Amino acid sequence: MHTFSSSSIRLGILGGGQLGRMLIQKAVDFNISTFVMDPDANAPCRDICTGFVHGNFKSFDEVIRFGRDMDVITVEIEHVNVDALEELERMGKKVYPQPSVLRVVQDKGLQKEFYRLNTIPTAEFRLIERREDLENFTDFLPVMQKMRKSGYDGKGVTPLKTKADFANAFDEPSVLERFIDFDKELSVIVSRNADGVVSHFPVVELEFNREANLVEFLFSPASVTKEQSDAAVAIAIHVIESLKMVGLLAVEMFLTKQGTILVNEIAPRPHNSGHQTIEGNVTSQYEQHLRAILGLPPGATAITQPSVMVNVLGAKGFTGDAHYKGFHEVMAIPGAHVHLYGKQQTKPFRKMGHVTVTAPTLEEAKINALKVQQTLQVVSV
Repeated sequence: MHTFSSSSIRLGILGGGQLGRMLIQKAVDFNISTFVMDPDANAPCRDICTGFVHGNFKSFDEVIRFGRDMDVITVEIEHVNVDALEELERMGKKVYPQPSVLRVVQDKGLQKEFYRLNTIPTAEFRLIERREDLENFTDFLPVMQKMRKSGYDGKGVTPLKTKADFANAFDEPSVLERFIDFDKELSVIVSRNADGVVSHFPVVELEFNREANLVEFLFSPASVTKEQSDAAVAIAIHVIESLKMVGLLAVEMFLTKQGTILVNEIAPRPHNSGHQTIEGNVTSQYEQHLRAILGLPPGATAITQPSVMVNVLGAKGFTGDAHYKGFHEVMAIPGAHVHLYGKQQTKPFRKMGHVTVTAPTLEEAKINALKVQQTLQVVSV
């Protein structure tokens, strides 16, 4: 019989955004003390964690100072100081996901080479150092150019279809990724604890807002065949086991029109494609992440009800103090579960919250999710 004294655990989280906020909401259920570092003095986590440090998680010294008092350190954003996390690991701190994983994920070039080395299916790619190198790859067009470092939520990504697009290309170390003619975008969230126990959530389907390059809708379960679902899950498990990662990993994939599955990108933390698990699955992705990094057995992941997740984005043309138009009406929609992220300022396409709509069938959930999207607007006054 194990004993577990959660109230004595000091969990340090680098990053104070909405993912950290939802992680803390679950940690409260386990009596875990949570401490957050974020460069934004008004970060969404600020008022709900045990302790908040207004600091730079890219600074070696600041991360060391923050982490030395913690028992377990985790991240809700990849772009943190890995050298400091390695030093904290040497000091005996549990750092999950491990710094070695973060090194791979921070650099999209290393990420693609990791896939190649571990026979993980992914789109064909080339690496360049600067814009002028594009002249050597005109026969490889059309491609998506992805900056190797610091890109997120559609930033640091641009399509290059012909040589005429080179003027708009990034003059940075980049990955050139061949365009994929895909049928659907899928995601599988997997977890692995320090004992090597792996668990996975059912496959979900993503629908993107092309203008913002952000997920607009998520459908759970995905409309795929059993064979496609099994293949996607097997790939996700292969990725987390190849990384030997402890924690939660989101594996975003393309289902091509030929029926093959290719890994697009990975995120070693709770992810936008797992928000619906709070209401739609037996265990949420946030609880599963905590279970993994605390050495606990994984929770059951079955879908309890079909669900659709709608990202609530700042409306176009509005910047300033956030107001939620249509909130009262959305609360009357059956199965609508609203999550606002505590961000005081809105701007166009900023992620301000999400709504998960659960229903007995996916079709019903889709109808109500469309009502949510048409009703709830984030504006400024």
